[in-house]
Amino acid sequence: MAQVSIPALVQQMLQPGFYPHAVTEPIQLMQTHVSYVLLTGNYAYKLKKPVNFGFLDYSTLEKRQHFCQEELRLNQRGAGELYLEVLPVTFMEEQYHLQGTGETVEYLLKMRQFPQEALFSTLFEQEKLNETHLKDLGGVVAQYHAQAETNDYIRSFGEIPKVRAAFDENYEQTQKYIGGPQTQVQFEETKQYTDNFFAEHPELFASRIHNQYIRECHGDLHLRNIALWHDKIMLFDCIEFNEPFRFVDVMYDVAFTVMDIEARQRKDLANVFLNAYAEQTGDWEGLQVLPLYLSRQAYVRAKVTSFLLDDPGVPVTVKEEAAKTASDYYKQAWEYTQPKQGQLILMSGLSGSGKSTTARYLASQLGGIHIRSDAVRKHLSGIPLLERGGNEIYTSEMNQKTYTRLLALGIILANQGWTVILDAKYDKQELRQEAIAQAEKYQIPLEIIQCTAPVEVLQERLLKRTGDIADATAELLESQLKQIEPFTDTEKPYVKILDTTVPLQAQLKAVIRQ
Repeated sequence: MAQVSIPALVQQMLQPGFYPHAVTEPIQLMQTHVSYVLLTGNYAYKLKKPVNFGFLDYSTLEKRQHFCQEELRLNQRGAGELYLEVLPVTFMEEQYHLQGTGETVEYLLKMRQFPQEALFSTLFEQEKLNETHLKDLGGVVAQYHAQAETNDYIRSFGEIPKVRAAFDENYEQTQKYIGGPQTQVQFEETKQYTDNFFAEHPELFASRIHNQYIRECHGDLHLRNIALWHDKIMLFDCIEFNEPFRFVDVMYDVAFTVMDIEARQRKDLANVFLNAYAEQTGDWEGLQVLPLYLSRQAYVRAKVTSFLLDDPGVPVTVKEEAAKTASDYYKQAWEYTQPKQGQLILMSGLSGSGKSTTARYLASQLGGIHIRSDAVRKHLSGIPLLERGGNEIYTSEMNQKTYTRLLALGIILANQGWTVILDAKYDKQELRQEAIAQAEKYQIPLEIIQCTAPVEVLQERLLKRTGDIADATAELLESQLKQIEPFTDTEKPYVKILDTTVPLQAQLKAVIRQ
Protein backbone atom coordinates (compact mmCIF):
# COMPACT_ATOMS: atom_id res chain seq x y z
CA MET A 1 0.00 0.00 0.00
CA ALA A 2 1.30 3.48 -0.87
CA GLN A 3 2.38 5.40 2.22
CA VAL A 4 0.41 8.64 2.37
CA SER A 5 2.51 11.68 3.17
CA ILE A 6 0.14 14.13 4.79
CA PRO A 7 2.28 17.25 4.26
CA ALA A 8 2.73 16.31 0.57
CA LEU A 9 -1.03 15.81 0.22
CA VAL A 10 -1.73 19.16 1.91
CA GLN A 11 0.79 20.83 -0.44
CA GLN A 12 -1.15 19.47 -3.40
CA MET A 13 -4.47 20.51 -1.87
CA LEU A 14 -3.14 24.08 -1.83
CA GLN A 15 -2.97 23.93 -5.66
CA PRO A 16 -6.13 24.85 -7.66
CA GLY A 17 -5.58 21.91 -10.04
CA PHE A 18 -6.40 19.41 -7.28
CA TYR A 19 -10.10 20.32 -7.40
CA PRO A 20 -12.74 19.59 -10.06
CA HIS A 21 -14.25 23.08 -9.54
CA ALA A 22 -13.14 26.71 -9.61
CA VAL A 23 -11.41 27.96 -6.46
CA THR A 24 -10.72 31.32 -4.83
CA GLU A 25 -6.97 31.87 -4.69
CA PRO A 26 -4.99 31.67 -2.58
CA ILE A 27 -6.51 28.55 -1.04
CA GLN A 28 -6.41 29.00 2.73
CA LEU A 29 -5.15 26.36 5.16
CA MET A 30 -6.39 26.21 8.74
CA GLN A 31 -5.29 23.54 11.17
CA THR A 32 -6.05 22.22 14.65
CA HIS A 33 -4.17 19.52 16.55
CA VAL A 34 -6.37 16.90 14.85
CA SER A 35 -7.20 18.18 11.36
CA TYR A 36 -6.36 20.32 8.35
CA VAL A 37 -9.12 22.40 6.75
CA LEU A 38 -8.63 23.87 3.27
CA LEU A 39 -10.87 26.75 2.23
CA THR A 40 -11.36 26.90 -1.54
CA GLY A 41 -14.12 29.50 -1.88
CA ASN A 42 -17.44 27.66 -2.16
CA TYR A 43 -16.23 24.50 -0.46
CA ALA A 44 -14.09 23.52 2.50
CA TYR A 45 -12.24 20.17 2.69
CA LYS A 46 -11.37 18.60 6.02
CA LEU A 47 -8.52 16.10 6.39
CA LYS A 48 -8.02 14.21 9.66
CA LYS A 49 -4.45 13.95 10.98
CA PRO A 50 -3.16 10.39 11.67
CA VAL A 51 -2.96 10.94 15.44
CA ASN A 52 -3.95 8.96 18.53
CA PHE A 53 -4.60 10.92 21.75
CA GLY A 54 -6.37 8.10 23.58
CA PHE A 55 -9.69 9.91 23.71
CA LEU A 56 -9.41 10.33 19.93
CA ASP A 57 -7.84 7.81 17.55
CA TYR A 58 -7.40 8.63 13.85
CA SER A 59 -4.24 6.54 13.54
CA THR A 60 -5.28 4.26 10.65
CA LEU A 61 -6.88 4.90 7.25
CA GLU A 62 -9.86 2.73 8.24
CA LYS A 63 -10.42 4.81 11.37
CA ARG A 64 -10.14 8.08 9.46
CA GLN A 65 -12.67 6.82 6.90
CA HIS A 66 -15.01 5.69 9.69
CA PHE A 67 -14.83 9.00 11.55
CA CYS A 68 -15.27 11.03 8.35
CA GLN A 69 -18.49 9.07 7.77
CA GLU A 70 -19.53 9.57 11.40
CA GLU A 71 -18.85 13.29 11.20
CA LEU A 72 -20.98 13.50 8.04
CA ARG A 73 -23.79 11.45 9.63
CA LEU A 74 -23.91 13.18 13.00
CA ASN A 75 -23.71 16.71 11.65
CA GLN A 76 -26.73 16.19 9.41
CA ARG A 77 -28.72 16.85 12.59
CA GLY A 78 -27.65 20.41 13.21
CA ALA A 79 -26.05 21.55 9.95
CA GLY A 80 -27.09 19.24 7.13
CA GLU A 81 -26.67 22.00 4.53
CA LEU A 82 -22.97 22.34 5.41
CA TYR A 83 -21.89 18.68 5.37
CA LEU A 84 -21.92 17.29 1.83
CA GLU A 85 -19.98 14.03 1.34
CA VAL A 86 -16.92 11.93 2.13
CA LEU A 87 -14.52 11.63 -0.82
CA PRO A 88 -11.58 9.29 -1.44
CA VAL A 89 -8.09 10.55 -2.30
CA THR A 90 -6.13 8.23 -4.60
CA PHE A 91 -2.41 8.05 -5.43
CA MET A 92 -1.21 7.47 -8.98
CA GLU A 93 1.89 8.46 -10.93
CA GLU A 94 3.42 10.27 -7.93
CA GLN A 95 0.34 12.47 -7.60
CA TYR A 96 -2.65 12.61 -5.27
CA HIS A 97 -6.06 12.81 -6.94
CA LEU A 98 -9.50 13.65 -5.58
CA GLN A 99 -11.81 10.73 -6.51
CA GLY A 100 -9.26 9.48 -9.05
CA THR A 101 -8.56 5.93 -10.14
CA GLY A 102 -5.81 4.06 -8.34
CA GLU A 103 -5.36 3.12 -4.72
CA THR A 104 -7.35 5.04 -2.08
CA VAL A 105 -4.85 6.45 0.40
CA GLU A 106 -6.93 9.04 2.30
CA TYR A 107 -10.46 10.37 2.86
CA LEU A 108 -11.69 13.96 2.92
CA LEU A 109 -14.88 15.49 4.21
CA LYS A 110 -16.34 17.99 1.72
CA MET A 111 -18.32 20.83 3.26
CA ARG A 112 -19.99 24.00 2.09
CA GLN A 113 -17.80 26.94 3.04
CA PHE A 114 -19.43 29.80 4.95
CA PRO A 115 -17.91 33.13 5.99
CA GLN A 116 -16.23 33.42 9.42
CA GLU A 117 -18.54 36.42 10.06
CA ALA A 118 -21.41 33.91 10.35
CA LEU A 119 -19.97 32.34 13.53
CA PHE A 120 -21.69 33.23 16.80
CA SER A 121 -18.20 33.84 18.25
CA THR A 122 -17.46 36.44 15.52
CA LEU A 123 -20.90 38.03 15.90
CA PHE A 124 -20.20 38.26 19.63
CA GLU A 125 -16.79 39.90 19.12
CA GLN A 126 -18.37 42.42 16.73
CA GLU A 127 -21.10 43.13 19.34
CA LYS A 128 -23.77 41.94 16.90
CA LEU A 129 -25.00 38.97 18.95
CA ASN A 130 -28.25 40.03 20.63
CA GLU A 131 -31.02 38.67 22.84
CA THR A 132 -33.12 37.56 19.86
CA HIS A 133 -30.24 35.38 18.58
CA LEU A 134 -29.90 33.75 22.01
CA LYS A 135 -33.64 33.20 22.41
CA ASP A 136 -33.75 31.60 18.94
CA LEU A 137 -30.73 29.47 19.82
CA GLY A 138 -32.58 28.16 22.89
CA GLY A 139 -35.35 26.93 20.58
CA VAL A 140 -32.91 25.40 18.07
CA VAL A 141 -30.99 23.49 20.76
CA ALA A 142 -34.27 22.32 22.33
CA GLN A 143 -35.37 20.94 18.95
CA TYR A 144 -31.95 19.35 18.37
CA HIS A 145 -32.18 17.52 21.70
CA ALA A 146 -35.80 16.48 21.13
CA GLN A 147 -34.72 14.70 17.94
CA ALA A 148 -31.45 13.29 19.35
CA GLU A 149 -31.14 9.52 19.57
CA THR A 150 -31.45 7.71 22.90
CA ASN A 151 -31.56 4.00 23.84
CA ASP A 152 -30.49 1.77 26.74
CA TYR A 153 -26.84 1.82 25.66
CA ILE A 154 -26.73 5.62 25.34
CA ARG A 155 -28.58 6.06 28.65
CA SER A 156 -26.03 3.86 30.43
CA PHE A 157 -23.58 6.77 30.05
CA GLY A 158 -25.72 8.72 32.54
CA GLU A 159 -24.76 6.34 35.37
CA ILE A 160 -22.66 8.04 38.05
CA PRO A 161 -19.42 6.02 37.59
CA LYS A 162 -19.37 6.89 33.87
CA VAL A 163 -20.27 10.55 34.41
CA ARG A 164 -17.70 11.06 37.12
CA ALA A 165 -14.83 9.36 35.26
CA ALA A 166 -14.21 12.54 33.22
CA PHE A 167 -14.32 14.72 36.35
CA ASP A 168 -11.77 12.54 38.16
CA GLU A 169 -9.51 12.55 35.12
CA ASN A 170 -9.67 16.37 34.99
CA TYR A 171 -8.51 16.65 38.60
CA GLU A 172 -5.71 14.08 38.13
CA GLN A 173 -4.43 15.86 35.02
CA THR A 174 -4.43 19.34 36.63
CA GLN A 175 -2.81 18.69 40.01
CA LYS A 176 0.52 19.79 38.57
CA TYR A 177 -0.89 23.26 37.79
CA ILE A 178 -1.62 24.02 41.46
CA GLY A 179 0.59 26.96 42.37
CA GLY A 180 0.49 28.00 38.70
CA PRO A 181 -2.80 29.00 37.05
CA GLN A 182 -4.77 26.90 39.59
CA THR A 183 -4.83 27.53 43.36
CA GLN A 184 -4.83 24.90 46.12
CA VAL A 185 -8.09 26.24 47.63
CA GLN A 186 -9.93 26.36 44.28
CA PHE A 187 -8.72 22.87 43.39
CA GLU A 188 -9.83 21.36 46.72
CA GLU A 189 -13.18 23.16 46.88
CA THR A 190 -14.10 22.42 43.26
CA LYS A 191 -13.25 18.74 43.69
CA GLN A 192 -15.05 18.57 47.05
CA TYR A 193 -18.20 20.01 45.45
CA THR A 194 -18.27 17.45 42.63
CA ASP A 195 -17.42 14.54 44.98
CA ASN A 196 -20.29 15.59 47.27
CA PHE A 197 -22.67 16.10 44.33
CA PHE A 198 -22.20 12.54 43.10
CA ALA A 199 -22.47 11.13 46.64
CA GLU A 200 -25.56 13.13 47.64
CA HIS A 201 -27.73 13.01 44.49
CA PRO A 202 -27.93 9.42 43.18
CA GLU A 203 -31.71 9.82 42.69
CA LEU A 204 -31.17 12.88 40.52
CA PHE A 205 -28.89 10.99 38.10
CA ALA A 206 -31.33 8.07 38.10
CA SER A 207 -34.21 10.40 37.20
CA ARG A 208 -32.20 11.95 34.33
CA ILE A 209 -31.72 8.43 32.90
CA HIS A 210 -35.33 7.39 33.54
CA ASN A 211 -36.76 10.53 31.91
CA GLN A 212 -34.66 10.03 28.74
CA TYR A 213 -32.44 13.09 29.19
CA ILE A 214 -29.24 11.17 28.35
CA ARG A 215 -29.03 11.43 24.56
CA GLU A 216 -26.66 11.51 21.61
CA CYS A 217 -25.91 15.21 22.07
CA HIS A 218 -23.58 17.66 20.31
CA GLY A 219 -20.83 17.48 22.94
CA ASP A 220 -18.96 20.68 22.02
CA LEU A 221 -21.62 23.36 21.86
CA HIS A 222 -19.68 26.62 22.27
CA LEU A 223 -20.04 29.80 20.19
CA ARG A 224 -17.37 28.83 17.64
CA ASN A 225 -19.46 25.78 16.68
CA ILE A 226 -22.67 27.75 16.10
CA ALA A 227 -23.28 29.78 12.94
CA LEU A 228 -26.03 32.00 11.60
CA TRP A 229 -26.06 31.46 7.84
CA HIS A 230 -28.85 32.05 5.33
CA ASP A 231 -31.05 33.17 8.26
CA LYS A 232 -30.70 29.78 9.90
CA ILE A 233 -28.89 28.82 13.10
CA MET A 234 -26.54 25.87 12.48
CA LEU A 235 -24.99 23.66 15.17
CA PHE A 236 -21.92 22.11 13.55
CA ASP A 237 -18.69 20.26 14.37
CA CYS A 238 -20.23 17.97 16.99
CA ILE A 239 -18.13 15.29 18.71
CA GLU A 240 -17.89 12.28 16.40
CA PHE A 241 -14.76 10.62 17.80
CA ASN A 242 -15.70 9.73 21.39
CA GLU A 243 -18.96 8.27 22.72
CA PRO A 244 -18.64 9.39 26.36
CA PHE A 245 -18.22 13.01 25.15
CA ARG A 246 -21.41 12.73 23.08
CA PHE A 247 -23.69 10.37 25.05
CA VAL A 248 -24.41 12.90 27.77
CA ASP A 249 -27.15 14.70 29.68
CA VAL A 250 -28.76 17.38 27.51
CA MET A 251 -27.73 19.85 30.26
CA TYR A 252 -24.09 19.06 29.40
CA ASP A 253 -24.64 20.73 26.01
CA VAL A 254 -26.59 23.62 27.54
CA ALA A 255 -23.82 24.15 30.11
CA PHE A 256 -21.19 24.45 27.37
CA THR A 257 -23.04 27.33 25.72
CA VAL A 258 -23.89 29.08 29.00
CA MET A 259 -20.32 28.74 30.32
CA ASP A 260 -18.82 30.08 27.07
CA ILE A 261 -21.06 33.18 27.06
CA GLU A 262 -20.46 33.81 30.77
CA ALA A 263 -16.69 33.48 30.23
CA ARG A 264 -17.12 36.34 27.76
CA GLN A 265 -18.68 38.44 30.57
CA ARG A 266 -22.26 38.47 29.24
CA LYS A 267 -24.28 36.64 31.90
CA ASP A 268 -27.40 38.45 30.69
CA LEU A 269 -27.17 36.85 27.23
CA ALA A 270 -26.42 33.43 28.74
CA ASN A 271 -29.55 33.84 30.87
CA VAL A 272 -31.74 34.56 27.82
CA PHE A 273 -30.51 31.36 26.14
CA LEU A 274 -30.96 29.26 29.29
CA ASN A 275 -34.51 30.47 29.97
CA ALA A 276 -35.54 30.04 26.32
CA TYR A 277 -34.22 26.46 26.35
CA ALA A 278 -35.88 25.54 29.65
CA GLU A 279 -39.21 27.03 28.58
CA GLN A 280 -39.17 25.17 25.24
CA THR A 281 -38.30 21.80 26.78
CA GLY A 282 -40.07 22.11 30.14
CA ASP A 283 -36.91 20.56 31.65
CA TRP A 284 -36.66 22.96 34.59
CA GLU A 285 -35.67 20.03 36.84
CA GLY A 286 -32.55 19.67 34.70
CA LEU A 287 -31.27 22.95 36.15
CA GLN A 288 -30.43 20.96 39.29
CA VAL A 289 -27.50 19.32 37.47
CA LEU A 290 -26.52 22.42 35.49
CA PRO A 291 -23.98 23.87 38.02
CA LEU A 292 -22.12 20.54 38.01
CA TYR A 293 -21.76 20.64 34.22
CA LEU A 294 -21.03 24.38 34.12
CA SER A 295 -18.10 23.75 36.44
CA ARG A 296 -16.93 20.81 34.35
CA GLN A 297 -17.00 22.71 31.06
CA ALA A 298 -15.02 25.64 32.50
CA TYR A 299 -12.59 23.17 34.10
CA VAL A 300 -11.96 21.37 30.80
CA ARG A 301 -11.20 24.71 29.14
CA ALA A 302 -8.79 25.49 31.98
CA LYS A 303 -7.11 22.10 31.66
CA VAL A 304 -6.67 22.20 27.88
CA THR A 305 -5.29 25.74 28.06
CA SER A 306 -2.89 24.64 30.85
CA PHE A 307 -1.46 21.95 28.56
CA LEU A 308 0.04 24.72 26.39
CA LEU A 309 2.32 25.60 29.32
CA ASP A 310 4.08 22.21 28.91
CA ASP A 311 4.65 22.53 25.15
CA PRO A 312 8.27 23.50 24.39
CA GLY A 313 7.19 24.71 20.93
CA VAL A 314 4.91 27.42 22.33
CA PRO A 315 6.46 30.93 22.54
CA VAL A 316 6.81 32.61 25.96
CA THR A 317 4.29 35.38 25.17
CA VAL A 318 1.67 32.78 24.17
CA LYS A 319 2.37 30.86 27.39
CA GLU A 320 1.85 34.00 29.49
CA GLU A 321 -1.49 34.59 27.81
CA ALA A 322 -2.42 30.90 28.26
CA ALA A 323 -1.59 31.03 31.98
CA LYS A 324 -3.92 33.98 32.45
CA THR A 325 -6.73 32.37 30.42
CA ALA A 326 -6.38 29.07 32.30
CA SER A 327 -6.42 30.92 35.62
CA ASP A 328 -9.68 32.66 34.64
CA TYR A 329 -11.29 29.34 33.70
CA TYR A 330 -10.18 27.61 36.93
CA LYS A 331 -11.73 30.49 38.86
CA GLN A 332 -14.94 30.29 36.82
CA ALA A 333 -15.15 26.51 37.42
CA TRP A 334 -14.76 27.13 41.17
CA GLU A 335 -17.31 29.96 41.26
CA TYR A 336 -20.01 27.66 39.86
CA THR A 337 -19.54 25.41 42.90
CA GLN A 338 -19.94 28.13 45.54
CA PRO A 339 -23.14 28.09 47.62
CA LYS A 340 -25.71 30.72 46.64
CA GLN A 341 -28.79 32.06 48.41
CA GLY A 342 -31.89 31.13 46.48
CA GLN A 343 -35.00 33.31 46.42
CA LEU A 344 -38.55 33.33 45.08
CA ILE A 345 -40.17 36.23 43.28
CA LEU A 346 -43.89 35.95 42.51
CA MET A 347 -45.20 38.10 39.71
CA SER A 348 -48.79 39.20 40.16
CA GLY A 349 -51.21 41.19 38.03
CA LEU A 350 -53.80 41.02 35.27
CA SER A 351 -53.13 39.84 31.71
CA GLY A 352 -51.28 42.58 29.82
CA SER A 353 -49.96 44.20 33.00
CA GLY A 354 -46.33 43.58 31.99
CA LYS A 355 -45.56 40.61 34.25
CA SER A 356 -43.53 38.71 31.67
CA THR A 357 -41.61 41.77 30.44
CA THR A 358 -40.74 42.62 34.05
CA ALA A 359 -39.85 39.00 34.85
CA ARG A 360 -37.54 38.76 31.81
CA TYR A 361 -35.77 41.96 32.82
CA LEU A 362 -35.34 40.75 36.41
CA ALA A 363 -34.10 37.33 35.24
CA SER A 364 -31.39 38.89 33.06
CA GLN A 365 -30.26 41.17 35.91
CA LEU A 366 -30.35 38.52 38.65
CA GLY A 367 -29.38 35.40 36.66
CA GLY A 368 -32.87 34.20 37.52
CA ILE A 369 -34.95 31.32 36.20
CA HIS A 370 -38.15 32.71 34.69
CA ILE A 371 -41.01 30.17 34.77
CA ARG A 372 -44.24 31.25 33.07
CA SER A 373 -47.53 29.66 34.07
CA ASP A 374 -48.52 29.65 30.36
CA ALA A 375 -45.56 27.38 29.55
CA VAL A 376 -46.11 25.11 32.56
CA ARG A 377 -49.82 24.76 31.67
CA LYS A 378 -49.09 23.81 28.05
CA HIS A 379 -46.36 21.33 28.99
CA LEU A 380 -48.78 19.71 31.47
CA SER A 381 -51.45 19.57 28.75
CA GLY A 382 -49.04 18.19 26.15
CA ILE A 383 -49.72 20.92 23.59
CA PRO A 384 -47.09 22.96 21.68
CA LEU A 385 -46.28 26.28 23.37
CA LEU A 386 -47.43 28.44 20.45
CA GLU A 387 -50.64 26.49 19.90
CA ARG A 388 -53.75 28.15 21.26
CA GLY A 389 -55.18 26.24 24.22
CA GLY A 390 -58.90 25.37 24.33
CA ASN A 391 -61.16 25.80 27.35
CA GLU A 392 -60.12 22.37 28.63
CA ILE A 393 -56.70 23.69 29.71
CA TYR A 394 -58.28 26.56 31.67
CA THR A 395 -60.51 24.57 34.06
CA SER A 396 -60.19 25.13 37.82
CA GLU A 397 -58.59 21.67 38.07
CA MET A 398 -55.98 22.62 35.46
CA ASN A 399 -55.35 25.94 37.24
CA GLN A 400 -54.66 24.04 40.44
CA LYS A 401 -52.27 21.64 38.68
CA THR A 402 -50.45 24.53 37.01
CA TYR A 403 -49.93 26.53 40.20
CA THR A 404 -48.92 23.42 42.16
CA ARG A 405 -46.25 22.54 39.59
CA LEU A 406 -45.10 26.16 39.34
CA LEU A 407 -44.53 26.41 43.09
CA ALA A 408 -42.94 22.94 43.31
CA LEU A 409 -40.37 23.92 40.67
CA GLY A 410 -39.77 27.24 42.44
CA ILE A 411 -39.05 25.52 45.77
CA ILE A 412 -36.80 22.82 44.23
CA LEU A 413 -34.65 25.39 42.38
CA ALA A 414 -34.60 28.08 45.09
CA ASN A 415 -33.41 25.41 47.53
CA GLN A 416 -30.50 24.81 45.12
CA GLY A 417 -29.55 28.49 45.19
CA TRP A 418 -31.37 29.76 42.11
CA THR A 419 -33.38 32.98 41.99
CA VAL A 420 -36.73 31.79 40.63
CA ILE A 421 -39.34 34.13 39.16
CA LEU A 422 -42.80 32.56 39.06
CA ASP A 423 -44.72 34.42 36.39
CA ALA A 424 -48.48 34.02 36.84
CA LYS A 425 -51.52 36.12 37.78
CA TYR A 426 -51.37 35.10 41.46
CA ASP A 427 -54.72 36.87 41.83
CA LYS A 428 -56.04 34.53 44.56
CA GLN A 429 -55.10 34.81 48.24
CA GLU A 430 -54.98 31.02 48.60
CA LEU A 431 -52.29 30.70 45.89
CA ARG A 432 -50.16 33.51 47.32
CA GLN A 433 -50.47 32.23 50.88
CA GLU A 434 -49.42 28.71 49.87
CA ALA A 435 -46.28 30.19 48.26
CA ILE A 436 -45.55 32.27 51.39
CA ALA A 437 -46.04 29.20 53.64
CA GLN A 438 -43.67 27.07 51.52
CA ALA A 439 -41.05 29.83 51.39
CA GLU A 440 -41.20 30.21 55.17
CA LYS A 441 -40.96 26.44 55.66
CA TYR A 442 -37.72 26.27 53.63
CA GLN A 443 -36.47 29.68 54.78
CA ILE A 444 -36.41 31.03 51.25
CA PRO A 445 -36.66 34.82 50.85
CA LEU A 446 -39.82 35.77 48.94
CA GLU A 447 -41.13 38.89 47.22
CA ILE A 448 -44.34 39.61 45.35
CA ILE A 449 -44.18 42.09 42.49
CA GLN A 450 -47.60 43.44 41.58
CA CYS A 451 -47.65 44.83 38.03
CA THR A 452 -50.21 47.54 37.36
CA ALA A 453 -51.36 49.71 34.46
CA PRO A 454 -54.64 51.46 33.57
CA VAL A 455 -57.30 49.16 32.06
CA GLU A 456 -57.18 50.91 28.66
CA VAL A 457 -53.42 50.25 28.51
CA LEU A 458 -53.99 46.56 29.36
CA GLN A 459 -56.59 46.30 26.59
CA GLU A 460 -54.31 47.95 24.04
CA ARG A 461 -51.40 45.65 24.94
CA LEU A 462 -53.54 42.52 24.66
CA LEU A 463 -54.93 43.60 21.29
CA LYS A 464 -51.38 44.10 19.97
CA ARG A 465 -49.98 40.83 21.36
CA THR A 466 -48.78 38.36 18.70
CA GLY A 467 -46.52 35.33 18.55
CA ASP A 468 -46.61 34.78 22.30
CA ILE A 469 -47.38 31.62 24.24
CA ALA A 470 -49.98 33.42 26.40
CA ASP A 471 -53.59 32.87 25.26
CA ALA A 472 -55.28 35.69 27.21
CA THR A 473 -57.30 38.19 25.12
CA ALA A 474 -58.74 41.63 25.88
CA GLU A 475 -62.23 40.09 26.32
CA LEU A 476 -61.06 38.28 29.46
CA LEU A 477 -60.08 41.45 31.32
CA GLU A 478 -63.53 42.19 32.68
CA SER A 479 -63.88 38.76 34.33
CA GLN A 480 -60.28 38.95 35.65
CA LEU A 481 -61.02 42.31 37.30
CA LYS A 482 -64.02 40.81 39.10
CA GLN A 483 -62.09 37.77 40.34
CA ILE A 484 -58.99 39.47 41.70
CA GLU A 485 -58.60 39.17 45.48
CA PRO A 486 -56.88 42.03 47.37
CA PHE A 487 -53.68 41.52 49.37
CA THR A 488 -54.25 40.70 53.03
CA ASP A 489 -52.37 42.40 55.87
CA THR A 490 -50.10 39.34 56.17
CA GLU A 491 -49.27 39.48 52.43
CA LYS A 492 -48.63 43.22 52.18
CA PRO A 493 -45.09 43.20 53.65
CA TYR A 494 -43.99 40.99 50.71
CA VAL A 495 -45.53 43.19 48.01
CA LYS A 496 -43.90 45.75 45.77
CA ILE A 497 -46.29 47.63 43.46
CA LEU A 498 -44.92 48.39 40.01
CA ASP A 499 -46.31 50.84 37.46
CA THR A 500 -45.41 49.24 34.10
CA THR A 501 -46.25 52.38 32.10
CA VAL A 502 -43.01 53.99 33.33
CA PRO A 503 -39.43 52.61 33.01
CA LEU A 504 -38.76 49.54 35.16
CA GLN A 505 -35.07 50.02 35.96
CA ALA A 506 -35.48 52.70 38.63
CA GLN A 507 -38.47 50.96 40.24
CA LEU A 508 -36.64 47.62 40.48
CA LYS A 509 -33.29 48.94 41.73
CA ALA A 510 -33.98 47.82 45.30
CA VAL A 511 -35.01 44.31 44.22
CA ILE A 512 -31.85 43.92 42.12
CA ARG A 513 -29.58 45.37 44.81
CA GLN A 514 -30.70 42.76 47.34
